[in-house]
Amino acid sequence: MHPQRILADIGGTNIRLAWQNEPGGPLHDTRVLPCAQFPTVDAALAAYLTEVGLPTPREAAFGIANPVTGDAIRMTNHSWSFSQRAVREAFGFERLVVINDFTALALALPLLTPDLLRPVGGGEAVPGAAIALLGPGTGLGVSGLVFPPGSSNGVPLSGEGGHVSLAAQTQREFDVLAILQERYGHVSAERAVSGAGLVDLYHALRRLAQRGGKEISSAAEVTELALQSNDALALEALDLFCGFLGSVAGNLALTLGARGGVFIGGGMVPRLGAWFDKSSFRARFESKGRFQPYLASIPCWIIDPSATPALYGASRALDIAGSEG
Repeated sequence: MHPQRILADIGGTNIRLAWQNEPGGPLHDTRVLPCAQFPTVDAALAAYLTEVGLPTPREAAFGIANPVTGDAIRMTNHSWSFSQRAVREAFGFERLVVINDFTALALALPLLTPDLLRPVGGGEAVPGAAIALLGPGTGLGVSGLVFPPGSSNGVPLSGEGGHVSLAAQTQREFDVLAILQERYGHVSAERAVSGAGLVDLYHALRRLAQRGGKEISSAAEVTELALQSNDALALEALDLFCGFLGSVAGNLALTLGARGGVFIGGGMVPRLGAWFDKSSFRARFESKGRFQPYLASIPCWIIDPSATPALYGASRALDIAGSEG
């Protein structure tokens, strides 16, 4: 009999939890809880187990929006910090695997069916070629899958590509990035291509325009102003966001040779709907000079976030760790 397992996808804003009866089986009792409601990850796990009436399972796997380089985890985009060993001992888990959330999502990519993916241009994926993954949310997650010769099981990449330096391509972008640089020093991709980044882009445009606009504090407000109220500054901020995302995605595709396709995860892009298809994303993705034809052939897909793929990826990480053990 397979041991039950609890699975968690821990972001800077929410923690998504579910449990499985067996490897590869369906997820049960999926819940999304705000991280801010709980002082620790232990408290969130305990609250979930109480709510669904489940005894503590023997195995657990977490995908977390953070580098995982050792036992100690201190979140970049939230206040939680914990020791993996201490969590394992507190709950009595026989096995606990903690990996970066986008590494978990990368592991789930081969499981995604066409109904969970919305295409955004490009040609056909090349079987066996590398796959790129990125997604803006509270931060900017970046990963990918590479396939050893003759293998259908991709090896996920554990990196922090959201923190690469962001480059401007137009004078307007130079002016906006100068404002962000004044505020942050180093302007990473995440400083513009994330929820907080969209807010900062909007306020930078307000400053450049020296007129109008509203004092806003969330990406949802910018998106609503743009798509519901047709606000000019919000629309420009949203298109800057999509253009920067396209530029970063194109860089990632070139770096990995991602002719297997580029997947866009996270919660922000799916909310833009068909508007995203008309944005500057695809043109900027391909706008790499002599390599425009190379990138034009690469398909991009938006992942339906309701599919909870990172939870399946966390479960796969448990299976991989077990086979290596």
